[in-house]
Amino acid sequence: MSPARAAEAHGLAFDGLTLGYARHPAVHHLDGTVPAGALLAVVGPNGAGKSTLLKGIMGEIAPLDGRVLHPGLRHGDIAYLPQAAEIDRAFPVAVYDLVAMGLWRRVGLWRRIRGDDGAVAAALDAVGLGGFERRPIGTLSGGQLQRVLFARLLLQDARVILLDEPFAAIDARTTDDLLALVRRWHGEGRTVVAVLHDLEQVRRHFPTTLLLAREAVAWGDTASVLTAPNLRRARNLCEAWDDSAPVCRAEAGTPHGHAAPAHDHHDHHHHGHAA
Repeated sequence: MSPARAAEAHGLAFDGLTLGYARHPAVHHLDGTVPAGALLAVVGPNGAGKSTLLKGIMGEIAPLDGRVLHPGLRHGDIAYLPQAAEIDRAFPVAVYDLVAMGLWRRVGLWRRIRGDDGAVAAALDAVGLGGFERRPIGTLSGGQLQRVLFARLLLQDARVILLDEPFAAIDARTTDDLLALVRRWHGEGRTVVAVLHDLEQVRRHFPTTLLLAREAVAWGDTASVLTAPNLRRARNLCEAWDDSAPVCRAEAGTPHGHAAPAHDHHDHHHHGHAA
């Protein structure tokens, strides 16, 4: 099946996708599909390109090579939760206004949001923060801010939801509550792709996993992906990667921009989900 047909059938497809900065690849020649309604964890060592992949799906980073395919998805059909460190908590905005940004897809970016107090209040109730509407975001704890950002995602009502380390540095109760929302989205048939570092959490809650180390090491059923040999290979690939290497072509038969021994370009990119 061609990548375009795979994307049409499954929602998202990566066709030789290479992403990076200043012509230096951070994600290299990724091929595969994410079926509509999938609950997918993206894991890998620090510097594996996990956050870069989410930004590539969002269109924040243009591919250096290859492409991301998501036909049938319109602007606003993909929602993105960045890492908490990327949120400016000093910005003078109230909880209500931050959550109400999730309605922009429906009302338009520059139109004033009116008559949606009920929707914002319901979203805050759903994350356990009813009555927090007027609180400045700078007064919130880390867990409370993450609940607020999940409330905004609820209002976005997107078909594809991308989460970058959504449970990092928050308490266990908040994590459990937000995982319940993730399961709810999955039950509604939405596609959820989450970058995570807690492998036990991945094993318990995410049926499919992409193990990334600048390139795909393994992709499929979580139990078969998170094996000791695969994790060791991912660690070795990241440690050997040459950050100054330029973009190369997958068909050139050379290593993908790192110092590891040359390998078959198709030995792990074309897995069970491959286009």
